[in-house]
This record gives sequence, C-alpha cells and structure tokens, in this order.
Amino acid sequence: MPLNQISSQAGLIASVLSRKLQLDELRPVSEASLLALQHSYDVDLTYTSNAIEGNTLTLRETAELIEHGITVGGKPLRDHLEALDHFDAVLWMRELVASSVTIDDKTICELHRRIVLRSQPDIAGIYSSHAHRIAGSSAIFPNPAKIPNLMEAFGRQLSHVEPTPQESFNAHFRLVAIHPFSDGNGRTARLLTNLMLLRAGYPPVAIRPEDRKTYLDSLEHASLSDVLDSFYSLMYERLDATLEDYVTRLLEVKP
Repeated sequence: MPLNQISSQAGLIASVLSRKLQLDELRPVSEASLLALQHSYDVDLTYTSNAIEGNTLTLRETAELIEHGITVGGKPLRDHLEALDHFDAVLWMRELVASSVTIDDKTICELHRRIVLRSQPDIAGIYSSHAHRIAGSSAIFPNPAKIPNLMEAFGRQLSHVEPTPQESFNAHFRLVAIHPFSDGNGRTARLLTNLMLLRAGYPPVAIRPEDRKTYLDSLEHASLSDVLDSFYSLMYERLDATLEDYVTRLLEVKP
C-alpha cells in the first residue's frame, strides 16, 4: 500500500473517530428528532442500496411508496416490491440493534429473507445451489456445495467479533466473497455492515449510486488480490461523510 494511501486512510480514520466523539457529545437526542432522522436515513438506505442493483425508483418515488403507498406508473412491479422489502428489512435491522440477539449466519439469512420476501420469495433466506458469476467480473465464488459450511464458520466468527467499523467492513467483504444467495448478496452485505455500525454507536452508511463503480471495482480488487485497502478507503470516506451529515443535522435540532 503506497505511503500516501496509508496517510489518507489514517486521516480518514482519525476524522471518523473525531466525529464519533462529537456525535456522542450530542447524545441523548429527543425521541422525535431521532425518529425523524432515522426515518430519513432508512428511506435513503433503501433507495441507494436498491439503485446500485438497478432498481429504477428515484429517491422521491421510493419515499412516496414507503410513506404513502403511491406507486409509479410505468415502473416494474418488482422495483416497488424491492423497495417495500428493503425498508421492512431496515426496520427489522433497527430492532436488532437494541436487542441482545447474536449476529451470526442465521441473522444474515433472516436479513436476506426479508430483503427479497415479496420480490423473490422462492430464494428468500435460502443458500444458492447453483454456481454463478457476475457479468463482467473476474471474481470467482465458492462451489455452492461449500456455502453452508463457509457460512456456518463465518457466523461463528461474527458472533465473537466486536462491532467496530473495520469489522463491519470486513464482514461486508467476506459475505460478498462467499456470495451465498442467488441474488441480494450486496443488499444483505450492506445491511449487515450497518447493523454492526449501529451496534457500535455509528450511523448507517449508504453507498450512493455515484459510488457504484468505485464500490464494485474495490470489491473485485479485494476478491482477486485479498487486499482490501481501496474498499476500506471508500467505506471510511462514506462513514466520515455520514457522520458529518449526522452531526450537522443533530446540531440543527438541538435545543
């Protein structure tokens, strides 16, 4: 890893820790302000995560569907179902944050089940039994016969790690590398990351549509080289920007 990249990543981590201290100093926040902020982020998480995978609903259309049940003429039914599924999965993730439930492979399967519950019920929470590759990618995924054991081992590891930003990013990469489901692996990995971030007292992180190429390229590079520096840098950048936004918005409503 070049020295300038090491310096840049170290600076990002320092900024993240500094902003986290700012956030902690603003707590506790009024329940009404917190719920409004969480809802805004949860709609954004749903829009961005689905958009990366090709969902055509805009942020406004996603919000109107979630908040008022307004559908968009000319847009696929599946896109609407994906938005409703993902938002429900986000709400379940929020419930887990305050619980004592252990994060493991069963948690991941349940996250996946909820993410595709209405849009693809036949694969919901079920490991893939077919080999597959991502079009245009050189990444090679494990033999499907090995997935149950790989996920069980991954789940055991997850149940014992401290939920820190670095561990949440590691979990994201490892789940994508195993690629246990026929579809929805990225959406599940992003929610898993955010579940761990929330448990560590951080806000959830959205990978925006404009980050898509950098995000996918960094994951592919990590998969082929086992070097995660580019992926870490992107994730820390997004976490730092999210913390800045979160602190700014909380300061606006602070008495």
